[in-house]
Amino acid sequence: MKNNLTHKIRQQCQYVDRVYWLLFGLLIIVAILALFSASSTLAFAHGNTLSPILNQMLFICAGVLVAFIVQFIPSHYIRICGYIGLLISIGMLLLTYAGMGVTINGATRWLRIGGIVFQPSELAKLTLIIVVADLLSRIKNKDDEKKYFFIVLGITGFVCLLILFNNLSTTLLLGGIVFLLFFLARVHIKYWGSVLLITIGLLVGGYFLVKEVYVKPGRQIEASLMQRAITWVNRVDAMVEEFKAPGDSKQSLEENYQRTIAKVAIAHGGASPVGVLPGNSTERDFLPQAFADYIFAIIVEESGLIGSFLLMLLYLSILFRSCLISSKYADYSAMLMVMGLALMLTCQALVSMMVSVGIGPVTGQPLPLISRGGTSALVTSLYFGIIMCVAREQNELRIRQQRSIVNSQKDVPDINLDD
Repeated sequence: MKNNLTHKIRQQCQYVDRVYWLLFGLLIIVAILALFSASSTLAFAHGNTLSPILNQMLFICAGVLVAFIVQFIPSHYIRICGYIGLLISIGMLLLTYAGMGVTINGATRWLRIGGIVFQPSELAKLTLIIVVADLLSRIKNKDDEKKYFFIVLGITGFVCLLILFNNLSTTLLLGGIVFLLFFLARVHIKYWGSVLLITIGLLVGGYFLVKEVYVKPGRQIEASLMQRAITWVNRVDAMVEEFKAPGDSKQSLEENYQRTIAKVAIAHGGASPVGVLPGNSTERDFLPQAFADYIFAIIVEESGLIGSFLLMLLYLSILFRSCLISSKYADYSAMLMVMGLALMLTCQALVSMMVSVGIGPVTGQPLPLISRGGTSALVTSLYFGIIMCVAREQNELRIRQQRSIVNSQKDVPDINLDD
C-alpha cells in the first residue's frame, strides 16, 4: 500500500504547474528578505532578534506545506469545503460582535482561539469567492441569471455587512471582486450595474452624513461602530488635505505620522535605482509596524525603483498565469474560482502598495504573503494551493488527451494502396 501511495504521488507530481510554483517561491524569498529588513522594531520589543522572524518563517513553511497538499485535492471537494468554510467564517464574524472579539488599533476584527489571534474576515474572503464562483457557474439561461444573481447578492451583502463595521477596506475590496466575477460570468449589466450605483450612493451619502453630524461638530461618540465610521471619514479627509497642501509637514506629522515616515523611506530609496540595498533601511526604526501595512515602503527604500517594479511585476505575473490557467480549463466554476482568487491577491497587493506611497487613504490591507501575520500567510498560501490545484487538473487533462490521441493513432491499421 505504501508503494502504491508513493507511486500515485509521483504520478500526480508530473502534472504540477512548475511555473506557478516558481512564482510562489519567488514571492516567499521576497517575503523572507523583507521580513529580516522590516522587523527590527518588533525584534526590539520582544528582546530577541530572531524570535519574531523565526515565528513568521515557521508560518510560511506551514503555508508551503498547506499549498502543496491542497493542490492534490480535487477541485469539486474544494468547492464543497468552501460552503462549509463560509458558514464557519460567518459564525466567527458573529462572535466578534458577541463580546469575544479582540480589539487591536481600535478595531475589533480579531478572534483568539487556542492562543492564536486571527481575522475571520480573511477566511470569509476566501470562502465567499469559492461559493460565488460555484453559484455563478450554474447560470444556464435568463431565469438562472436572475435567480443566482440575487442569491449571490444576498450572501455577499450579508457577509460584507458583518465585515463592514470593523473593516471597511476589506468590505469594499471583497465587494469589488464579486462585481468583477459578475462581469466575468457575463451577468447582465442591468443587474450588477444598478447595485453598484446604489452602493456608491450609500457610501457617498454615509460619508457626508457622518461628517456633517459627527465630525464637524466634534461630537464625542462612545459607540465603537460609530467611532470606526468617524475614523474612516477622518482618513479620507486627511488624504484630501494632503493632496491640497502637500507641504504642510506639521499637519502630516501630527495627524498622519506613518504616512509621513513611509514617504521619507520611499524618497530615501528613490535616490538610487536600486535603493539603499537590503538591510540598510534607516526608516524602519521610526515607522510603526514597518513589517505590516507599510512594508512596501521599506521594500522601496531598500530596493529602489527597480526592486519595487519587479515586485509589482511578480504580482501581475501571478494574475497573468491564473488567466492562462483558467482560459484553458473546461470547468467553468473552477475558472471563475481561479480568477476570483487571483484578482483578490493582485488587487489587495495593489491597494497595499497605493497606501504605502500615499495614493489612497490608510486601509490596513497587508501585502499578500509579505506583510507579517501568521494566519494571513496561511490563508494566502491556501489561495495559491487552490489555484495550483486547478492548474494541476488542467495539466493532467491536457496530457491525458494528448496520450489518448497518440494511442488512437497507433491503433489505426495501415492501408495498402497497392491492393
